[in-house]
Formats: sequence, C-alpha cells, structure tokens
Amino acid sequence: MHQTLAPTIPSVSSQNSDTIYILLSIYNGALYLNEQLASLEQQNHTDWVLLWRDDGSTDNSQAIMQAFTAKVGHARCKAVGLDNGRHKGVQNSYSTLLAAVPENAMAAFCDQDDVWLPDKLTRGWQALLATPVTQPGLYCARQTLTDRHLVATGLSPHLPSQTSFLEAMTQNIATGCTVILSPAACRLLKASPPPAGKILHDWWAYLMVCAAGGRVVTDNQPVLLYRQHGANTVGSQARFMHRAFAALKRGRHAFMAIFWANTQTLLADRDHVAPQNVQSLLILEKGRHSGLAGLLARFSILRQLPGLKRHGMMEQLVFKLWFLLG
Repeated sequence: MHQTLAPTIPSVSSQNSDTIYILLSIYNGALYLNEQLASLEQQNHTDWVLLWRDDGSTDNSQAIMQAFTAKVGHARCKAVGLDNGRHKGVQNSYSTLLAAVPENAMAAFCDQDDVWLPDKLTRGWQALLATPVTQPGLYCARQTLTDRHLVATGLSPHLPSQTSFLEAMTQNIATGCTVILSPAACRLLKASPPPAGKILHDWWAYLMVCAAGGRVVTDNQPVLLYRQHGANTVGSQARFMHRAFAALKRGRHAFMAIFWANTQTLLADRDHVAPQNVQSLLILEKGRHSGLAGLLARFSILRQLPGLKRHGMMEQLVFKLWFLLG
C-alpha cells in the first residue's frame, strides 16, 4: 500500500464515524446485482450503510433492491432522492448519493456488476485512518479483471506509489468501484461539483482531492472482481496496447475538452484549491489559445510544469502530442 502526503486544509469536522456509506447507482443492473449485494454482506468491516439510487432502469433492478432492503433492514439499505428512478446520468446520480452522506462519515463508490472481496472496506478504512480529520483523503486499489462469468482474465494496471495534482489533470488512476473517501473528502466534493457532463465522478474525486492538497493512498492488492461484460460504463484493460488503443479511439478533442473544462472549473473554485495548484492552473490557462501562439504557449508550459505528465512512458507521449495540438 502506498500513499502520497500533502498539506492539510481547514475542515469543520472534529470526530469521524466508523460507518462507511456505500454509494450504489443502478441502471438496468438486474443480471449481476444480486452477486454484488451478496458480496457487501460478506464484508469484514460490518459497519456500513448502503445508499442506492435507480437511474431509470427498465428491468427489475428496483425490485431486487427492495427485496435486499427487506432482508437487511431499512436502517442499512436506503433509497436516496425524490427523483429515484429518473435518468440523470452517472455523474449526477453519484452526486445525489454523495449529498446524502452524513457529515463525518466515509463513503465508498460501488458499481452494480462487480463482486467485492471480503476485506475491501477494511483495507480502505484502515488506510484512511492515518489521514488527519482536516485533510481530504482518497483510497483506491487494483482490481482482478474477469469475464462476465467472473473467470479471472488479468489484473488492472499497477498503481503508482506517488502521484500529484498535475498528474491527476492528465490521467485518472482511481477506478471508481475501488474508491473510498474520507469525511473531509466527502465535504470537499459536496462543495465542489464537477463540470456538468465533462468528467465522471471517480476522476473528479481523485482530481479534487489532489487539487486541494489532499492525501491519496494507492493499494496494489486487488480488492474486487471487476466484471467486464461489454456493457460497462467505462471498463478496464489490463494490457497497455489495449488501453492505448482505447485512448486513441476516444480521441484528442474529447480529452482536451475535459482538460480545459477541468482547468476552468478549478480556477473558478480556487477557494478549494491549494495555492501552489492555483498557480499551476494559471499557467495552464495560458495554453488555451489556438494557432501558432497557442502551440508555442503549450510547448512553454510543458517546460514550466514538468510534473504535467502521465504514468507510463508511452501514455506520456500520447498526452504530450494531444496537449501540444490543443
């Protein structure tokens, strides 16, 4: 298990609860949902509450959740939102769930089609205990990749032992289904929502914690079975060539639209961004010009901000090309 330490930021919290609030957004998940719910019941860390929201399913997902609620009790499994059942999209659905997390509690993102290993919550909870109550903390881990029948096919990419805000600007390493947030991180994300429709909840959580000078803990012990079935919202690829091809397929324009939207959103919310990271954002903002002037500015930025990079040499080459082209 690795960690990146950073300065603390102010918080209103003085004492944290041991309860972890599991956030589950469902969309036509009936095929695999029961297996995920069963794995939650097998967690070694038993102090958890499941907050769930249906995002417009047309199958019997809600019936499965109602049956699970009857089994474990309404105090342990709670539907969230007056608009439960209306389609809002992944980002907005998880924002609704996060808003329901109590003030001093940790939160864990949960996908509908995985299977958690019994020590998943324990590992994240223990990793975040060392985080000061005033400092946002985020835990993330590797996954065992499987086919739709849960037959293992490999491991997700190795996680770096160190990361930084500028690296978080270029690449997400925090796969949402493994993420656990400290109470201070939950408060931070409630106060700093992502740019609408531009970035998923897990990348924004990782980026915002880094921007605020928070603590990121990476764990290279797999904590869940990450089912790949062709209908995943994002999915994962164990091999570099597959991941690189997927990135190229998404394209430069999609990535740079997210990059500049994040830059502008963070600058507009600079009260929640550490001063040294605000300075980096102001430098980045100079690269938004088009034409030759923009190209020269972005070339200069890469020299001024050597930390603006991805983890992995080939992935870094792709990023540099995309960034220079703007």
